[in-house]
Amino acid sequence: MNERRWQGELLAPGGSVAMVEAAVANGADAIYVGPRGWSRRRDAYELPDEGLRRCVQVAHAGGARLRAAFNTNPQSGEVPALLRKVERLAGFGIDGVIMTDVGCIGEVSRRFPGLTIHASIGANILNNEDVRFYREIGVSQVVADTKLTFRELASRKHDLEVGIEILIHANKCYTYLGKCWMSPYHRLERAVDEFGKDLFRGSPNRGGLDYRVCLEAWHLYGGDTLWEERVALKNDAFFLVDDIPKLLDLGVHCLKIQGREYPVELVGRMVRFYREMIDAYLTDRAAFSLPAWKVRLADLRVERDRERTQGTQALLAEARLPVLAVAGGCCR
Repeated sequence: MNERRWQGELLAPGGSVAMVEAAVANGADAIYVGPRGWSRRRDAYELPDEGLRRCVQVAHAGGARLRAAFNTNPQSGEVPALLRKVERLAGFGIDGVIMTDVGCIGEVSRRFPGLTIHASIGANILNNEDVRFYREIGVSQVVADTKLTFRELASRKHDLEVGIEILIHANKCYTYLGKCWMSPYHRLERAVDEFGKDLFRGSPNRGGLDYRVCLEAWHLYGGDTLWEERVALKNDAFFLVDDIPKLLDLGVHCLKIQGREYPVELVGRMVRFYREMIDAYLTDRAAFSLPAWKVRLADLRVERDRERTQGTQALLAEARLPVLAVAGGCCR
């Protein structure tokens, strides 16, 4: 069989040069990376300039595209540093940027007219009017919220002249991604790095890491009365394996895997799984067996969930540590 069509891309995480290499080797069409201090992750999963330059080289050598995520909300004093960083990465040959802040999107679009700009999941785009606004300020692709129904997604794909990105391997937020202010509940530190980036450890929206305090066991009180113990806020794993055939036939532009913080080997296997599943469906739709792919995903999901649970436990433990004085001052 020679069936095909789709022509979208499988987007994979790049938390290190080695992870970018693994993603390319296992079939990713594009990889997203984070410039240090600008992408809602711990330093270990972001990259300095030379690492970003190397990632561009690796991706392009393998026929893939590389995008840099600037998905924080900078204050006015930080914007010049952001623009300098974008200019530097553009000089490296980066294929595009992923952004949240509308003011910065507009300025990057104006200063770098040839640079592709995608709106981050943190932009929290919920309706068609949001999409039109982002398109008008220079965005060519937006992320569909995980709460969007398939009918709403199909309508957006049909009616709007903008690329649609879908999370196929991620986690839901019990509120809305990019709009949560719970992370610094236990701990918030401020530091200014050597490039002028104002970091708030504990606030992913301000360049820090997410402590995931929403995943603690919460006690629910009414006044002084305990109503319920160990309440779990809804933050489910989000796997769209059942919907991938429909998404491919609909022609969504991008299928995204999250996971910059996972081990390189696991990310490589995740990318390989989705690459092979997509190719199998596009090659022979009649012979495609979804149950067989769900069985394969089950093993990956167990390992992925274990890694995420361990990471969450470490973050919650870190959040309860005493706040230390750091360069630039400290705040609670």
